[in-house]
Amino acid sequence: MDIVVAIFGEGKNLDALQMAARTVAVFFLALVFIRISGRRSFGQRSPFDYVVAILLGATLSRVIVGASPAVPTLVASLVMVVIHRALAWACVHSPRLESLAVGVEREVFRDGQFNRKQMSAALITRTDVFETARRELHTLDLDDVQLAILERNGQVSLIRKRTSSGAH
Repeated sequence: MDIVVAIFGEGKNLDALQMAARTVAVFFLALVFIRISGRRSFGQRSPFDYVVAILLGATLSRVIVGASPAVPTLVASLVMVVIHRALAWACVHSPRLESLAVGVEREVFRDGQFNRKQMSAALITRTDVFETARRELHTLDLDDVQLAILERNGQVSLIRKRTSSGAH
């Protein structure tokens, strides 16, 4: 046990090498926790997923700097990712729970008309949609856009109008 204290330190009185040792250990433990949590944590990036990412980072940083006891803080981090994984599993099996936890996509533009009700509910502006058109389609207008959808991750997807030949 003395060797563990010598390497990782105890409490808030840590030297640079002990903090470095904690950083290495926490890095690999965080990697394990993220693997337990699943790919959604950093792949899909919905608000549901950001919660675990932010809390995990904040909690594990306390272990590195010695602001909280290491073992209880690591256990709390593990509990956090297990809850995330369980909730993600439950969302797969319950569309209603999924819409509550992750949200729903919103149609904010269709056939030349903005849907003010959906835009207001999502706190998105016309400028946000035009910005996406400039970035994604390299155009200043929405003439070629049939549909704009605010996705659950906060990004706007633009669906082009079909041409008479059926091509995009």
